[in-house]
Amino acid sequence: MRLVPAALVAWGAAWLLTGAAQPWALVVALGAVLAASGAATVSGIASRAPRARRRPAAAHAVLALACVAAVALGVHAQAARQAPLREAAGQGARAELLGRVASEARPAVFGDGVRWVVAVQQVEARGVTGPGAGLVEVTSAAPAPRFGATVAVSGVLRPVTGGDGPLARLSAAEAVTERSPPSALLRATHVLRAALLEVTEPLSPQARGLVPGVAIGDTSRVPAEVDEAMRVTSLTHVTAVSGGHFAIVVATLTALCALARAPRGVRVAVVAVAAAAFVLLVRPEPSVLRAAWTCAVALLGLALGRPSAGASALAAAAVTLLVVDPWLARSFGFVLSCAATAGLVLLAGPLARRLAPWTGRPLAFALAVPWAAQAACGPVLLLIDPHVPLASVPANLLATPALVPATVLGLVATLSAPWAPALALPAAWLAGLATGWIAAVAQAFAGVPGTRLPWPGGLGGAAALALLTAAGLALVLRRPPGEGWRREWRETAPRAVRRVRRRFRRAAARQGRARTALAAGLAGAALLAVLVVTVPRLAGAGRPVPEDWQVAACDVGQGDSMAVRTGPASAIVVDVGPDGAAAGRCLDRLGVTTVDLLVLSHFHADHVGGLAAVLRGRAVSAALVSPLDEPAGQAAAVRADLAAAGVPVQVAAAGDTGAAGSATWRVLGASAGAEEGGARGAEGDGANDASVALQVRTAGGLDLVALGDLEEPGQDTLAARLSADGLAAGVDVVKMAHHGSRSQSAALARHLSPRVTLVSVGADNTYGHPTDDALSLYASVGSALVRTDECGTAALVQRSDEIGLACG
Repeated sequence: MRLVPAALVAWGAAWLLTGAAQPWALVVALGAVLAASGAATVSGIASRAPRARRRPAAAHAVLALACVAAVALGVHAQAARQAPLREAAGQGARAELLGRVASEARPAVFGDGVRWVVAVQQVEARGVTGPGAGLVEVTSAAPAPRFGATVAVSGVLRPVTGGDGPLARLSAAEAVTERSPPSALLRATHVLRAALLEVTEPLSPQARGLVPGVAIGDTSRVPAEVDEAMRVTSLTHVTAVSGGHFAIVVATLTALCALARAPRGVRVAVVAVAAAAFVLLVRPEPSVLRAAWTCAVALLGLALGRPSAGASALAAAAVTLLVVDPWLARSFGFVLSCAATAGLVLLAGPLARRLAPWTGRPLAFALAVPWAAQAACGPVLLLIDPHVPLASVPANLLATPALVPATVLGLVATLSAPWAPALALPAAWLAGLATGWIAAVAQAFAGVPGTRLPWPGGLGGAAALALLTAAGLALVLRRPPGEGWRREWRETAPRAVRRVRRRFRRAAARQGRARTALAAGLAGAALLAVLVVTVPRLAGAGRPVPEDWQVAACDVGQGDSMAVRTGPASAIVVDVGPDGAAAGRCLDRLGVTTVDLLVLSHFHADHVGGLAAVLRGRAVSAALVSPLDEPAGQAAAVRADLAAAGVPVQVAAAGDTGAAGSATWRVLGASAGAEEGGARGAEGDGANDASVALQVRTAGGLDLVALGDLEEPGQDTLAARLSADGLAAGVDVVKMAHHGSRSQSAALARHLSPRVTLVSVGADNTYGHPTDDALSLYASVGSALVRTDECGTAALVQRSDEIGLACG
């Protein structure tokens, strides 16, 4: 454990300095060097004193300060190299970038293109060419270049704020030029990955997606329903290649070397080469790098004949990576990988020993592993998804045994696919049986009501869960008093810990109830933390939202805001209501921490006023806005807020399509309002008929159309276009235009013929919304009417072929 304090201090320094403190990095580095020199001097003088004992605290301080200095120097050096790229992105400059492709392609947020990441080496912007460094996410209509290739790409740079990922985004204006191909090793991995996808093509849908996911981390073909079930049950680590996969590969190779009676040096060399090749095959994501460096430290210890020490290997790997790339401190993938490994190293063994008398050693270990990982990762996962996955431990207990054959057989299929497809296909088919079991477990547990406990999000909720987890572990791991326990404690506990315990026991002897008071105080603090973060969320929140909600019309008063679920904690959000926190509170209730697509139908205040509350504490992937910037002041303010949050913005156009999480969307209409023949509404600016009309289809097949504030002429135009194109006829849900005003198109109502019509309207409004004529029109086509002024936040669920409603 001696390296753990240094690793934690390095992590804290990296997290702080990669934020707003970047300009102070050099000052911090110099201060840490001076402080380390002083601590070393004091330690040296004390060690030469007569009868002086070693000063381990000073040694720890020197090591921790050295790590801080190294991290700070890394931040300073990298920030200097990133400066040209950050400046060009901040100015919205057109640039040509030269760099290396650093990720596999993923579907673009908008349209049918792809997006990928380039590690920039040179920047040409505003007539100046110079070296630059940093990651840029590129969106292009053409197929993405190969991973590892050096490419030239040009377009307008847009900044991205926060996080560990790209510094900027760029939409490729021209074809991407490949300057040099990937290395021979990377070209070989491309052949292997492509061959595996080809071999698995004829398999079942889950096997087509999960076998490549387990073997090489390619999740591009995982079915949406399987992906969501794995998220709900905390089984996404199956396809997120990291420590578990490394352990399987290393264990398999070690066993083969043992069977061959290879000497220690040969074993170390074989495992090292295989681990490096595995990193290239699955791509160096943060969790993969953490696993690889931990493996490298462990192999170094093995080569030197040193005993295995998981905590020190993890700490050394973390410090090394944070010095090389301090921005990893802000990566959820890296944090979760380190936390899970720390949980396994520190908790799995003690938990297994406590469970063994009741369950036997094999089952105790099988239970302890997911329990330890969940205990360590739970507070971090809460920052991503404000739910506690109650099914995580049993789901992992049942699914994890299938991970070993799935990984081994998947890698066999991968390595043999280019040369022996006849061997690769049976191996992939057998791997598909194992992944079929994993998918079945995930879907079975995901379908059980109550498997996800809603929990307050943010740092407060994470701290509360951490306190409760620590209290529970303390109760489980508490050892009964006895001479055997005391002897083991004296032999194994660190000296500083034993000294603190002796002082505590002397104090407890003077006051017999001190221990009870301390325990009661800790329990009270944990309970108070839960109440502090929970009660404000629950106060006035209304009835609970069903866990399987699909569409929700938020009660934001006289305004519009609607969410369409795209994942366990993600949604498409259409409009954000008037000024205030109502829309943000609604998304908190729904558990939405990630907005895959934010649609602002037009720029009137009752549709965009609540933007700040929606952006606060949530990751927004992209925004789709009206083509008419009216009112001009409101539109400019919205665009400024989106730019400050690093949200890429696209102006909507009829025919635009895309995918967001498990849902797909299409823009049915988006004109420039009165400038293109639409009528001007009561506001007189034409913004109403410039509203974005959007169709969304959920993973379960629920069709929804949101009409913004379209007036009757705009609705008639839309009805004619939809009828001519054969689109959106007989949908499931419609968000009625303009809060149920009198200006409604009978032709559009008949064409859409929704099963449910949502009317977003305030209880106290002076506009007479919704009008009887509007309600009668949609009732005449057989639609059920749901009003937020009567229902509150209206959440729709789909069960079998029925649509259910929950008001609250």
